Amino acid sequence: MSSDDQEQRAAQSATSESGKKFAGMKQQAGSQLDDNLRAMCGGTVVQKVKANGWKKDRKMILQQDLATIRFQSNKFTKSKTLYPIQEIEAIREGHQSTALRTVAVDHPAEYCFTLAFSGSRKNLDLVASSSQEAKIWVCGLKKLMGKYQNQNHQECLDQWIYEMARKADKDKNGKMTLKEVKSLLKLMNTGASDEYVEELFQSSDVSNTGILDEKEFVILYKKLTERKDVHTLFQRLLPKDEYLMSQQKFASFLHDEQHETTSSVDIAGSLIGRYEPSEAAKAKCSFTVDGFLLYLLSDECCVFDPSMENLCQDMRRPLAHYFISSSHNTYLMEDQLSGPSSTEAYIRALQKGCRCVELDCWDGPDGEPVIYHGYTMTSKILFHDVIKAVNKYAFEASKYPVILSIENHCSLEQQKVMAQYMRNILGEKLLTGPLGGKVPTQMPSPEELKGRILLKGKKLGGLEDFTESDEGEVSNEDEAADIEEVKKQGQLNESKSQQKLHKDLSDLIIYCKSVHFKGFEQAAERSKCYEMSSFVESKAQKLCSESGEEFVRYNALQLSRIYPAGLRTDSSNYNPQKMWNAGCQIVALNFQTPGCEMDLNGGRFRQNGGCGYVLKPAYMHSKESNFNPEDPHSSEGFDPTKLTIKIISGQQLPKCKGSKKGSIVDPQVTVEVFGVPEDNQEKQTSFIENNGFNPFWNEILEFNVTVPSLAMVRFLVEDYDKHFNNDFIGQYSLPLTALKQGYRHVPLLSKDGNSLAPAFLFVCTTLVKTSSAQPGGQTM
Repeated sequence: MSSDDQEQRAAQSATSESGKKFAGMKQQAGSQLDDNLRAMCGGTVVQKVKANGWKKDRKMILQQDLATIRFQSNKFTKSKTLYPIQEIEAIREGHQSTALRTVAVDHPAEYCFTLAFSGSRKNLDLVASSSQEAKIWVCGLKKLMGKYQNQNHQECLDQWIYEMARKADKDKNGKMTLKEVKSLLKLMNTGASDEYVEELFQSSDVSNTGILDEKEFVILYKKLTERKDVHTLFQRLLPKDEYLMSQQKFASFLHDEQHETTSSVDIAGSLIGRYEPSEAAKAKCSFTVDGFLLYLLSDECCVFDPSMENLCQDMRRPLAHYFISSSHNTYLMEDQLSGPSSTEAYIRALQKGCRCVELDCWDGPDGEPVIYHGYTMTSKILFHDVIKAVNKYAFEASKYPVILSIENHCSLEQQKVMAQYMRNILGEKLLTGPLGGKVPTQMPSPEELKGRILLKGKKLGGLEDFTESDEGEVSNEDEAADIEEVKKQGQLNESKSQQKLHKDLSDLIIYCKSVHFKGFEQAAERSKCYEMSSFVESKAQKLCSESGEEFVRYNALQLSRIYPAGLRTDSSNYNPQKMWNAGCQIVALNFQTPGCEMDLNGGRFRQNGGCGYVLKPAYMHSKESNFNPEDPHSSEGFDPTKLTIKIISGQQLPKCKGSKKGSIVDPQVTVEVFGVPEDNQEKQTSFIENNGFNPFWNEILEFNVTVPSLAMVRFLVEDYDKHFNNDFIGQYSLPLTALKQGYRHVPLLSKDGNSLAPAFLFVCTTLVKTSSAQPGGQTM
């Protein structure tokens, strides 16, 4: 056999190997049924409860696809109440929700569990009839959740197409007619012509029976998922008529095209061994096109630098040198006028890596402080329930410090109760004195404060002072701008300029003492690192625009907190980028409100292991910094760079939420750059008509960025509409400093920040320095 024949056979072997996995998916479903899953498929009667006292018996059934659970009432034999297991974010055992703590308080904790869902879907609070039945569901669902969470891209794609095929197979006989294949393609978001579908069907129907059996469906599957864009790239990299990419050729690709700094021949061989499915090709230490594709779809080829998924920054700098993931009105699940308050909101924020949460505290009945949005109809939750949730979940996603931003509206009596709860529940986690017993000249580091909970709020005196009084007065200025806005609208007749503060609560404020901002000059003169001010967004934006350089220097020593204007009654958000440009650390957003602003926040804090702390650029660390975001040309941050992004293709794009049945998207990609004002820009591709399954653009977008160390890049995919606003399909945001060069895939996320796998974009990126300009405008 000639070497060419051997290479072709190796390539064909890879193709057949990748098809085998899909062919056995139906058998997999049955083989995975352990005792727990069998019991779940048979169904269990549980009680669904809600915080308002509602409770009903429902039969909870795991569907045969092992991907969804269904709830069935006694009145109806069929139910459309389906819950995808992939949308379950967490399972919480015991009385961990408001509903289970109140409505189900008489049931043992081991009978109770909560299914917490990602996105806007409401949680399910459930009570089983026994601890054994609760355990069956908890263990079984955790197993299935782990299966989905650990899927690689190919497994995710296989599962997705299998689910589509199962829906298209109307008679459930495991075979596909031409009509069912047409239905399948519509479900997969492609508006292929009848002629194309018929040709595709006939070329797969090798038995000429007019029906595709399982093996023939694998042929169809391979034709559908063939990546012509990758085949074209693969052939471009190889000499004519060759079918395998050698180890040496792949090493050159890693260096020249992927811009990998450690692209040795040995590393190339290791990657081939990891991703090549053909044993024959692997023996030759070469890639087939299938192996090359699996490499391109791996985490190593994500547009986000995989090395930044782990903790990778110096965590020993002062706290003021970090951007800190921060939430505003954390207790709210919806709007801030009449929306529900919930401890669930705190849990979700903390599990997303948020490190600063807000507690609006008011006097409650029976001497129990409550949390809610004052002067509104938002529901109230108990202060001690929130502290319990913080104690349990503060350090699950990150070990670095959590700041509780206390908005204190309580009487002295209930302030004392607050302090007692925090001391008793949080215990040693609560920071109750300066580290080493010394008054600091600079903030301690996240590393020094690891595992500690800090309070931000008003304080009697400073760390240098010790008052003997049990109470005192402090200015109630922290939310002064909001109060003025509300007063203008006639919603509040009067606000007290002074507030009584209990010493027990005051003593818990260590490194985050709230003070009224009286100008950068006074702050510099006082030079107290533990004092911090809060700024309403409009005030912060004005300071950023008019005094950007001074704001950067101020934020090198002290923390500043920015919060949305009080008139954002819909809990919308401002763009956080302008505040990051000035070095503001605690840029607080409404986490419950999806949109571009939260996309940017998610992208900013995706780096550094998602720990909630991101080190600011070095030129923002000094009180002598000359960086001005409005005019960065004469500072260290000025580093002109040309960003080029070729949008090659998209794969498995989902339909728009709420779209009409049978509709197909017309995808269009917009790339946005957010940074200093000079760098803000966006460019977009043309739209592809009627194809969300595998649209092909191959269009180049170029951007000039002056301060890349602050810039964010957002990929936005929308359904083009000539007459109305485009509909959102998916997005992905990341810091420019975390963007990998070369051929990369861009995983798409939903509005809520959840994965839309297997949907992604395939792109090629390059970064080129465009100037040798040095700080001060000098050139080399």
